[in-house]
Amino acid sequence: MASRDSRADARARISRAATELLASGGRNAVTTRAVSAAAGVQPPTIYRHFGDMQGLLDVAARETLAIHVREQATRALTNDPVDDLRRGWDLHIAFGLAHPDAFALLYSAPSVDSSISVIHAGVAVLQGLVARIAEAGRLRVDVAHATDLIHAAGTGVAITLAATPPEERDPRLSETMREAILSAITVPASAETSNGGPDATSTAERVAVHAVALRTLLRTEASGVLSDAERQLLSDWLHRLATERSPSTRMRRSPSVPWGTHSASRSRS
Repeated sequence: MASRDSRADARARISRAATELLASGGRNAVTTRAVSAAAGVQPPTIYRHFGDMQGLLDVAARETLAIHVREQATRALTNDPVDDLRRGWDLHIAFGLAHPDAFALLYSAPSVDSSISVIHAGVAVLQGLVARIAEAGRLRVDVAHATDLIHAAGTGVAITLAATPPEERDPRLSETMREAILSAITVPASAETSNGGPDATSTAERVAVHAVALRTLLRTEASGVLSDAERQLLSDWLHRLATERSPSTRMRRSPSVPWGTHSASRSRS
């Protein structure tokens, strides 16, 4: 038992040392010598627990993202779900710029399979923010599609900015992309436009927005009221209303497919 505890403690110290080195000095700082010294172990211990340095880097990158996801999941929310999503976007971009090597590792080809669970955890937090917008009757498209759009766009912006020298970055890029996505997937909170005229949202789109809202609420608020079969049937009808009547969703059926769209939400209904 003592031997097993000792091995677990050594693995935890190695993982913690690598995570701290990755955060402070980037990928090049995570060397066998630096990690073994910080963790107080001999170099062979690292390979015994993690196989090779790539395996250790993957663990460190996952832990870096896991810390960020936990912080996102516990942050206080406001009464404005769209503004909460806007802030979540900004925090995600800031995380990508603060930890560019960890971010790149998470989405690189050798690491993405091992990183998928923590990426899904982050997407689940994002989906919760999007669902709040739907429940407020302000989402134009279904929750899963909106989540995929935001995740793909945010990941692309973070990678693009991280790969650009700081002095060459366009400070407007993240905000412009963020507002374009929000404009495409949400409707204004007020029925009046900024110039006092009638809301430009069409009747068909209002139907879609309400269908999305009711379908989202149906998942959590209809238990005990409808049977599973009734809930599924109603969900199918609402999904049809949302997808057939929303202009944004009809655009999704175009033959072109946006680059970088992640499959993380494919398992969501």
